[in-house]
Amino acid sequence: MAEILDGAFIRDQILADLKPRVEALAAAKRPPGLAVVLVGNNPASEIYVRNKVKACADLGIFSDKLTPPDSISTDELLAIIKGLNDRPEIDGILVQMPLPAQIDSRQVLEAVSPDKDADGFHPMNVGRLVANRSAPRACTPAGIMEMLRRYNISVKGRRAVVVGRSDIVGKPMALMLMHADATVTVCHSKTANLAQECSRADILVAAMGRPAWITSEFIGCGAVVIDVGMNRLTDRKEVARVFHDRPEKLAEFDRKGAILVGDVNPVDVAARAGAYTPVPGGVGPLTIAMLMANTVSLAEQHLGFR
Repeated sequence: MAEILDGAFIRDQILADLKPRVEALAAAKRPPGLAVVLVGNNPASEIYVRNKVKACADLGIFSDKLTPPDSISTDELLAIIKGLNDRPEIDGILVQMPLPAQIDSRQVLEAVSPDKDADGFHPMNVGRLVANRSAPRACTPAGIMEMLRRYNISVKGRRAVVVGRSDIVGKPMALMLMHADATVTVCHSKTANLAQECSRADILVAAMGRPAWITSEFIGCGAVVIDVGMNRLTDRKEVARVFHDRPEKLAEFDRKGAILVGDVNPVDVAARAGAYTPVPGGVGPLTIAMLMANTVSLAEQHLGFR
């Protein structure tokens, strides 16, 4: 039977390791500080930000949530970022995506000081990742690497396939796996013989945002499958197809009106993989944990603890 990789279990380990570091900073000088900028009233973004602020409170990290209106201009938002860059009690800055259409998102993200880049998205920090030098790392792939390490899943010398080439997950994931001595292939929508490429993987990371798209022919027997996707299904026929008419899933859909599924077919992965991350409860909990880890590391850097 495939092993389920429990993201909440690993998240709790990471946060427990951070707690004494936060306490040491607070006792010696001040607690770490994280600023979260939430533009407008996107319901999903509001939930994410609420969870991030709660994680700060639970750890003893100071947080400041800024909520400018969705009518804000790029220049006005840049002025807010500059103010946060100048505040000494703020160690990390997170700009919640997506931003409204009128905002130049790239310009905003690049305005965050690299040494306050809690998300690890600044080009300077991406460059440091390429060079395998110390810097904030993109939270989701960094969390995946922590999960692999804490579950004692060997990466060195293994064949890893990453499906998806986004700046947020796919590219940094490939680099982190490469730095851990995996042999890495990056696949995407234009890859020829995609199922064949994926089926050779010892470690398969699915991060393309297509619900249940990775099916049994993509999964090598006994592979470790990491599902980064988080897709909401609202069509009952689609739920029936994805979950192979399983009555408990159809009942859950009928009760809730929607159901979450990753980029990997949940029935096929349980049958083929040696270990896999479920959706929900797999990769998701790790992202906020690594945001906290980045913030604490930045605070230690700013306060001379490292």
